[in-house]
Amino acid sequence: MKNKEDINLKKLPQHIAIIMDGNGRWARKKGFLRAAGHEEGTTAVKDVVEASAEIGIEYLSLYAFSTENWKRPKLEVDTLMKLLVSSLKKEIKTLQDNNIKLNAIGNLKTLPKKVYRELQEVIEKTKDNDRMVLNLALSYGSREELTSVVKEISEKVKNNELSTNAIDESVINKHLYTRNFPEVDLLIRTSGEQRISNFLLWQIAYAELYFTKILWPDFRKENLFNAIYNYQNRERRFGKTSEQLS
Repeated sequence: MKNKEDINLKKLPQHIAIIMDGNGRWARKKGFLRAAGHEEGTTAVKDVVEASAEIGIEYLSLYAFSTENWKRPKLEVDTLMKLLVSSLKKEIKTLQDNNIKLNAIGNLKTLPKKVYRELQEVIEKTKDNDRMVLNLALSYGSREELTSVVKEISEKVKNNELSTNAIDESVINKHLYTRNFPEVDLLIRTSGEQRISNFLLWQIAYAELYFTKILWPDFRKENLFNAIYNYQNRERRFGKTSEQLS
């Protein structure tokens, strides 16, 4: 298990994204209802957010609720939404104390009004914080995001606001939910599953992928440091050869 001292603070990933998986399985193993797993997962969120800010991570994106999650049983969805509201209210002090700015991406208008209102209030209260950006992906799906990008760009071409010849990666980036963010450097998924699950498909094109069997409620800052240590010992070539990099 790695500690902060094992991490090279001069070689940190600028943007870490995490697929927080395993809440339900954690609860089932303990003999609890699934809701208990989601609630315990908030402890992991707080620990990881504080640790990220402490070591100097600039952007942290958490996959909190996907577009597909709306298909889950109504009781579980309702519980998740209530937990989100209570967590936002409870953690506003943590965000302010750690100088963390909250951001959210996704089809946010599909969230319950109370959730959306609370989310916007916390975003507004933390807008001037500049130590780290905590980005919550809520009612988010990457395919939906990319479909929206295509529609927006097509509309601009149709209205002669944009030439097809001018469309390149930078234009697409400017229409993404993450338009103000750098690309993801490190993607972490907990629970042992090894898939992306429709999360930031464009943004992780050159991300390092790190999978761990630890269930999200058990994930702590030492596990985050393990992932970062692993990242720092990889060679990121971006299509080049090792010889070119050296």
